Amino acid sequence: MKLFITSYLAVVSFVFFNVQQDPKKESIERGSLVYEDFCMTCHLASGEGLKATFPPLAKSDYLLNNREASIRGIKYGQKGEIVVNGEKYNSFMAPLGLSDDEVADVMNYILNSWGNSSDKLVTEEEVAKIKKN
Repeated sequence: MKLFITSYLAVVSFVFFNVQQDPKKESIERGSLVYEDFCMTCHLASGEGLKATFPPLAKSDYLLNNREASIRGIKYGQKGEIVVNGEKYNSFMAPLGLSDDEVADVMNYILNSWGNSSDKLVTEEEVAKIKKN
């Protein structure tokens, strides 16, 4: 009986520790697909954008320093002047029609790609709290 219990606990422990997923990694993987479908056309595969037209997401000080505004821009669209990496941009990004979980996933992807790094996970709940101005 002792052998059975020990074996059972070993199997349960193995399954638990190997099946557990990393929420941030999973979100980034889903976000990469959202990015390919909705963002890559303007911001390019490298996240570098188009100078004077579409701001860079790569190594973007704006994204890292303006988290709520960045989420709002993806959720509701963006218009008006912003400054990214010292350059002014004053173009229009139409609302993409993404759900809150898609916004969270794509934010996690861009906040952890192309030289960006963020330890704090963007969640669907955080996105849901952000209202249009």
